[in-house]
Amino acid sequence: MNQFQQNLEKYAELAIKIGVNIQKNQELLIMAPIETADFVRKVVKKAYESGAKNVHVEWSDEEITRTKFLLAPEESFKNYPIWKAKGYIEMAKRGCGVLSISASNPDLLKDIDPKKIALANKASAMALQEFRDYMQNNIISWAIVSIPTTNWALKIFPNETTDKAIEKLWNAIFHVTRIDTKDPIKAWEDHLAQLNTKLTILNRKKYKTIYFKAPGTDLAIDLPKGHIWWGADAKNANGDTFIANIPTEEIYTVPAKYGVNGTVCSTKPLNYHGTLIDNFSLTFKDGKVIDFTAETGYETLKNMLETDEEAKYLGEVALVPDHSPISNSNILFYNTLFDENASCHLALGSAYPVCLEKGETLSKEELDKRGCNSSLIHVDFMIGSADMSIDGETEGGIKEPIFRNGNWAF
Repeated sequence: MNQFQQNLEKYAELAIKIGVNIQKNQELLIMAPIETADFVRKVVKKAYESGAKNVHVEWSDEEITRTKFLLAPEESFKNYPIWKAKGYIEMAKRGCGVLSISASNPDLLKDIDPKKIALANKASAMALQEFRDYMQNNIISWAIVSIPTTNWALKIFPNETTDKAIEKLWNAIFHVTRIDTKDPIKAWEDHLAQLNTKLTILNRKKYKTIYFKAPGTDLAIDLPKGHIWWGADAKNANGDTFIANIPTEEIYTVPAKYGVNGTVCSTKPLNYHGTLIDNFSLTFKDGKVIDFTAETGYETLKNMLETDEEAKYLGEVALVPDHSPISNSNILFYNTLFDENASCHLALGSAYPVCLEKGETLSKEELDKRGCNSSLIHVDFMIGSADMSIDGETEGGIKEPIFRNGNWAF
């Protein structure tokens, strides 16, 4: 077995044993584009070898997706197959794990009518809301990994041949996921320990407000009482540990829904369901987006913010040092899984209830009262850079440095 095949085996094992951490007699749902079939077969084998009872693969095909957006009537995008949503929910109720393969073409829908895209995204979000709640509340284990696909690799490396672009993207993925180390699982254990050191400090500080300053960004974010900072690993309802994002470099929490004020500028393009939004800014007052700009993807951003009223509020604030493996690769991935872990980021829309003390036990009304936003969307966008400074303000009104020049100040 050559080195590439060895890395591929280790990557599939990492997804199953560290990502979703499949348990004996547990079901697994895999969502993947058909272009990733060879890798998915390896993952399925690893899952059964680890004791999975049943593995269901839900395939998607970008070419068919694009054909529908080009030729299908607008009316067809207003509905999502309810039978499919109910199937996912039934699996979640039985405690399945969920593994998503994120490998979309960033330009798939760039010339498609934004209204069709908005209708499809809203219909999907509404139909899958209950299923998504199982993941956002960490009731079930879930993970996202990625592998190269042709269009995605050529978007990142446009001057390379297809084979070379895919090879370079594989090498980058193996590096930032620590697969190219002697013992990837040990490397991940060490990485988690380092992240947990930082979040322990933040959870002890209990800052009431954090301030972001960088070129074009001057933003104050209040944090609700009882907020909790989380790192890479989490526990599901059964107490089993899992890692939702591979790779991950972030420490995140929930912003106070009505406590965000100022302006923030993006530092990387956002790939939103096959359409790029780039060089955009958002202005907040009392938590709500009151103005926005975008050089690319303005209509897509507008439609996203109009998904529901809560889409205009933040649901996540995440800290990622500029000095990290993904950022140091100097690769713009055009994929949120990677780009958000190279940069501090925020998320519009729904918050993770687990970021509040006992938040997973609260109703949406109770969460709102405690400053935790609920929405049909959760969309991360990148704001960090080497020029960013972040300060935290204590309950006593003392400001302390958290980041300087894009990196941890402690």
